[in-house]
Amino acid sequence: MLYLVATPIGNLGDITLRALETLRQVDLVASEDTRKTGRLLKHYDIRKPQIAFHEHNEAGAGARVLTMLRAGQSVALVTNAGTPAISDPGYTLVRAAIDEDLPVTMIPGPTALVMAVVLSGLPAHSFCFRGFTPRRPGARRRFYAADAKVPYTLIYYESPHRLIASMEDALAALGDRRAAVANDLTKMYEAVERGILSELIERLRGAPVRGEYVLVVAGAERERDVDVSGEQGTVAERPDPCRI
Repeated sequence: MLYLVATPIGNLGDITLRALETLRQVDLVASEDTRKTGRLLKHYDIRKPQIAFHEHNEAGAGARVLTMLRAGQSVALVTNAGTPAISDPGYTLVRAAIDEDLPVTMIPGPTALVMAVVLSGLPAHSFCFRGFTPRRPGARRRFYAADAKVPYTLIYYESPHRLIASMEDALAALGDRRAAVANDLTKMYEAVERGILSELIERLRGAPVRGEYVLVVAGAERERDVDVSGEQGTVAERPDPCRI
């Protein structure tokens, strides 16, 4: 069995009882960073062999994991923080296991995007998670521009040193919408700043940066339909998909 085990995004107390039980009983732990996972295992007095499984060795490490699964052994896949395969390694291994009809399950737990959208105060019933924005300014501007008409709350991950430039690109591409910036979630200095994009840019410009950030932006306002009689209809559900 392949277990996808979600781990804390900051506060170690957020690990679930099922996650601890699973980590104690599997044959191997496949870790994005064995040193970071080692600290988590040590904290809970868990002694298990590990192998590195990250974006640079997914093919080789994945083949080893699949060999173990075929032999009936169990493997827990964990990332540095949060849920495997959500802007972290894991998708290719899950896909390969499914293709071979090998058993896969998940031990759910923390993920920063869900916490950020709930705390943002923006609509959370429909949202579009876009992951990390591109590093290059031109690509990043095009990335935001593709979302200009998406009516759902938009969620982006961003590194601390690109945060302001990224928000300026979002402002240019999306307009001055309501937004929230979350960082250090579940940690001592957890913070969520709310406002419109232009206000947030000025508020955060020059502020100390730490950890990774989640930028949550309101979706586009929905356009009104016009029916064949020429009368204004109700607000239409836009056909635009949530692009990923």
